[in-house]
Amino acid sequence: MKAVGYRTSHPADHPEALIDIDLPMPQATGRDLLVKVEAVSVNPVDYKVRARAEPAPGEVKVLGYDAAGTVHAVGPDCTLFHPGDAVFYAGDIRRSGTNAEYHLVDERIVGRKPASLDFADAAALPLTSITAWELLFDRLAVSPGGGAGTALLIIGGAGGVGSILIQLARHLTSLTVIATASRPESADWCLDLGAHHVVDHSGDLVAQIAALGAPPVSCIASLTQTEQHFANLAQIVAPQGRIGLIDDPGLIDVRLLKQKSVSLHWELMFTRSMFQTPDMIRQHELLDTVADLVDNGRLRTTVREHFAAISAENLLKAHRLLESGRSRGKIVLAGFADRTA
Repeated sequence: MKAVGYRTSHPADHPEALIDIDLPMPQATGRDLLVKVEAVSVNPVDYKVRARAEPAPGEVKVLGYDAAGTVHAVGPDCTLFHPGDAVFYAGDIRRSGTNAEYHLVDERIVGRKPASLDFADAAALPLTSITAWELLFDRLAVSPGGGAGTALLIIGGAGGVGSILIQLARHLTSLTVIATASRPESADWCLDLGAHHVVDHSGDLVAQIAALGAPPVSCIASLTQTEQHFANLAQIVAPQGRIGLIDDPGLIDVRLLKQKSVSLHWELMFTRSMFQTPDMIRQHELLDTVADLVDNGRLRTTVREHFAAISAENLLKAHRLLESGRSRGKIVLAGFADRTA
């Protein structure tokens, strides 16, 4: 089967940073689904793993976490899906990735594909939706419908996770949603998704938040550049508030949170699958809920770029754009490029 991977970690401008390869067809066992991959999307985790995870000598590492496709075969212990079902999911960081024609994934982290979306639009949703959902409802402990009289600040609202988080917070809670963006087009994107206010994270965040006259910021979702903004976030957050992180900051001074009794939380959507937690099936359930929200018109896909077929060349273009920090929404690729030419 066709796949895209790498044998040695290289920068994105290296000719072998990603290569087109052929691999044997995997076999479904246990609770695994064998999915025929129709479309994938690219996330920052893809280029971060490419840059730091060196394959063993003679091996090829296949990246890719988001996917949408059709169940081709099921393991003997599967109960949730059958061959022919259309699905979407974000995969398991410990396993071979979705940049392959056929992919193995535990059914407990898979959801039904939204019926109203094609495979490419559906592939943009899983990783960011799981991250945003877990961050908002599990880590920041916001109750569905709750948050009246308080605000959520989202640092980096125009990115993949921010684009979903704005929508979830706006449609499923009573929070006032404040997003940050540094460019006019990014600010417009956030407002279009439902943010009540947008401020510029390249400016004085403390002053801008104060000038809004918004409710107290009880929750902060810091999605990017946490190290740069942390001192300001400690000033902005309300007493007994919560700050949630998804990025990889350097040293931050958590002592700044003590006086206000503010708690700090990490969100990594791979935790449940990495540790096979007893509640691992929650990701199946929340992806099904996301599919319902999409089909009911309450959540929309955040595709902004379509880079044609799945190939090393096109995936590297996506990696480079994400590494530039200037992407909005999600980048998707659909179908595998013809290699016969």
